[in-house]
Amino acid sequence: MKKLTLESFIDQKKPLSHILYVLIATVALIVVSLWNGNTLSASKKLMFLLLGLIQLEVFIFVARQIFKKVDTGLTGKELTRMVLSRFFLFLTICFIAALIIIFIFKYSIALINGGDLSMVLRNFMDYEFKSWFKATLGGLSFGAVLFIIVQWQDALKREQKLREENLVFQNETLKSQVNPHFLFNSLNTVSSLIQSDPGKAEQFINNLSSVYRYILENGQKDKVPVQSELDLLNRYFDLHRVRDEEKISLSIDYSGADNYQILPVSLQILLENAIKHNTATRENPLKISVYFEDKYIVVKNNLQKKATQLKSTGIGLRNLAERIRLVLGKALIIEENDNFFIAKIPLLK
Repeated sequence: MKKLTLESFIDQKKPLSHILYVLIATVALIVVSLWNGNTLSASKKLMFLLLGLIQLEVFIFVARQIFKKVDTGLTGKELTRMVLSRFFLFLTICFIAALIIIFIFKYSIALINGGDLSMVLRNFMDYEFKSWFKATLGGLSFGAVLFIIVQWQDALKREQKLREENLVFQNETLKSQVNPHFLFNSLNTVSSLIQSDPGKAEQFINNLSSVYRYILENGQKDKVPVQSELDLLNRYFDLHRVRDEEKISLSIDYSGADNYQILPVSLQILLENAIKHNTATRENPLKISVYFEDKYIVVKNNLQKKATQLKSTGIGLRNLAERIRLVLGKALIIEENDNFFIAKIPLLK
């Protein structure tokens, strides 16, 4: 059975959320009625309930629109400033909306009862504005507390999910590196190089140990400098290049690498994906290029799909995309056509 949380209950796409709005408006009506010594007439109670319900619907709709997308890549001060500015915008819009709603109600009632429409505004400003202002301010304050609770609960859920995703990522990354085929091929390469080229064998072992050390040191981090990721990519590619010689090539445009951060081991996953799913021969080599585009780093390879694809769960790309969404609040962009496979990873300043 799916757990029902406050956040899921206060979701405008769910019918149950509107039941909650009715309950909140009813509670507010009871409080106001008791405050006034239960002297409100039935018609005024109905009007107050309907007015409160409409305002609540409008306020929560405005809040969802203003706060529905928050750039998690912002720093602490920038994020605080952005949230405060949006919150004051929310208050301003809600006060204006509440004022419009109350005037619509007042004019509608005056029209139905045959009252003098020219006196509606004056009577409201002279006799009702202060009490309306206090009631609206109180309602918005209550709504703000409720909204903060929802956001806090949502933040805890995101943090917990991120921890779980990081554990999955670390496990899958280590498995992808320590898989039997990778180790078997690497040991065979070292064995042959020791006899034919001891110097190259030593370099191969150094690159292999550097790759493992980098993964162990950075696997639990959310972000690392792009330059360190590019260094890892070069070392990892060298392991394949020693075995595949001229069958694969890697070109990296370093311009734009300064002052940016990226998820650890993300570029290696894309490189491994390209090598795993494409054929590579000396006549038709697999060409992989890495370059910067706006606030993304792009990994692009020519498409030469293997006739018989290896069985793949696709968990590597899915896991990478989910971690990018959780950590950066942005999406991993995947593009594929007849000639190229392109992946774009968002960067952080």
